[in-house]
Amino acid sequence: MAVASWGSSGLYTVPHAVQYLHETAGEVVRRFGLRSQQYADDTQLYLSFSTNPGVAVTVLNSCLNSIMVWMRVNKLRLNPDKFEVLLVGAPPDRLKGHLPTLDGITLPLKDRVRSLGVLLDPSLTLEAQVDSVSRGAFLQLRRIYQLRPYLDEQNLAAVTHALVTTRLDYCNALYVGLPLKTVRRLQLAQNRAARLVSGAAARTHITPVLKNLHWLPVAARAQFKVLTLTYKALNGLGPGYLKDRLLPYVPARPLRSGQEALLKVPSLKEVKGMACRNRAFSVVAPQLWNTLPREIRLAPTLLAFRRQAKTFLFTQHFN
Repeated sequence: MAVASWGSSGLYTVPHAVQYLHETAGEVVRRFGLRSQQYADDTQLYLSFSTNPGVAVTVLNSCLNSIMVWMRVNKLRLNPDKFEVLLVGAPPDRLKGHLPTLDGITLPLKDRVRSLGVLLDPSLTLEAQVDSVSRGAFLQLRRIYQLRPYLDEQNLAAVTHALVTTRLDYCNALYVGLPLKTVRRLQLAQNRAARLVSGAAARTHITPVLKNLHWLPVAARAQFKVLTLTYKALNGLGPGYLKDRLLPYVPARPLRSGQEALLKVPSLKEVKGMACRNRAFSVVAPQLWNTLPREIRLAPTLLAFRRQAKTFLFTQHFN
């Protein structure tokens, strides 16, 4: 369950409200056992539960109540209209009669929410996200086609990367493991962009075009993003919550593979409770990481790793 975006007043009183002056909002949230992510003015709360939704919603309501008190003490306001609730991995009727409330206002479940520009749905299929990205990419491509007579080759490529490729690459680590029919919509947009930049005819086979441009296909670009995040996490260049999901592979007895900088791939039992378990970072990252040659996994710098990893993926897809 995720609750996003807060800002309207809550007129609550507590005996020891002064304690809220010495706490951050994150500390208030953690006191109730919830996790949170904050970015600028966007805040998201996460609460996992398996059997008793009533207890989970009670905890969430208590947390929201305390957040309102904290904001009131710190002369801030909450806006219940900006709250969104998403139930992930369970049918909506699971919370029937147990919807969370804020300042006496019931917060209904949403069929999709936007998290930092990414559309999430209860099943995490990302269908809405892919549809939005592909439609936006094709819209920009139509506009670039109109500018094509006025741009030289270098500027045409620059505009295409700025308006189309960036859309396809934004948060593309989430696309790893998606069904081919879903990823295909993004690939069609990239194919159209490649033909635009290269000047290739509409019926030209796309593989040689992508190879000549040195563009990785959409699926490979997503894998490259996951590998880059993995390298950063393992080398102290990324967020700690990603590193916590990566465990080194330790063989049962001393083997040469123990020195290969491999990662442990979680068993199905260990990820049983995860939504979209086959696409979870803790599963996908080790699987992709272990396919890399040892010298790439042990690359001394991020720049060297990115260069070698891209060459490896390029060779895999085009040779």
